[in-house]
Amino acid sequence: MSDFTEAIREARRERRAPKRPASPMQRREARWGYAFISPWLIGFVLFSMLPILASLVFSTLDFQLTAPEEAAFVGASNWERALSDPDTWTSLLVTLRFSILFLPLSLIFALGLALLLNSAHLKATNLFRVLFYAPSMVPLVAGIIIWQQVLNPQTGWVNRLIELTGVQATGTGGLRWFDNPVLVLFAFSFIGLWGVGGTMLVNLAGLQSIPTELYEAASLDGAGWWRRLRSVTLPLLSPVMFFNLVIGSVGILQYFVVPWVLFGDSGHPDGASRFLLIHFYQQAFAFGNMGYGAALAWFIFIVVAALTAVLFGTARYWVHYGSERP
Repeated sequence: MSDFTEAIREARRERRAPKRPASPMQRREARWGYAFISPWLIGFVLFSMLPILASLVFSTLDFQLTAPEEAAFVGASNWERALSDPDTWTSLLVTLRFSILFLPLSLIFALGLALLLNSAHLKATNLFRVLFYAPSMVPLVAGIIIWQQVLNPQTGWVNRLIELTGVQATGTGGLRWFDNPVLVLFAFSFIGLWGVGGTMLVNLAGLQSIPTELYEAASLDGAGWWRRLRSVTLPLLSPVMFFNLVIGSVGILQYFVVPWVLFGDSGHPDGASRFLLIHFYQQAFAFGNMGYGAALAWFIFIVVAALTAVLFGTARYWVHYGSERP
């Protein structure tokens, strides 16, 4: 503990010490560094920063794609409309409902696959890694078309497997996954679980970075598989789980391709697939109201930023890093 305190004090003294002027070699290295990253900086300014600033300007205009010359300044009217529009809050509710269903399923499923592939008792682990990751390499639109057939109420094999349990799943009274406003969220979840290969690999990399000595010490103390998982694996894997949680949460708030391919910008007949980005796309591009669409885009950004801030705020209570000191 004293060595750690002394190291902190030494670091503070170095920060307070006056900085020495850079040597000619350091200045030359800095110039070369800026030269090498300049293509990325130019691309970021042209294709990211300027469009972001332009969208902020558009959010204050009555800007129609069909008549850009008639754009007029309206101030905060688009923001007020976005906050008072019932469709905005309905789409946010649909997005949150889907996130509550799918996000825990995807994280647990990916972690379970990683634990299985990290097991020393499993044979041909490399083959299974490829098989589990392969679906995430399939183009998303092609995968959606495949799942349309898999979940077909008449010929899909999911309904036929369900019928083996004695539940009528085909025919007029069968399970219509894409027509029922409740089942459609489960259909989206099936499609999402099919592509958790990337999350699985991240978990697998985290599992393989845990020192085996900790498992050996826990085994010598009489800890079983569940105790080792709860006391060793999950605490040391918590930074990886936190990363997957943040990425998954942001991804769900930007959920767009699957419902758009299945139902288009009009969405599910009962509004069950009207996610936030579907609402934004319909207003900005289908209706051509780019000013209101820009305000919706900033609304989505604020929601994503707020959720990310909440996740980072709670991370101190359950995320543990191996390099932490008491």
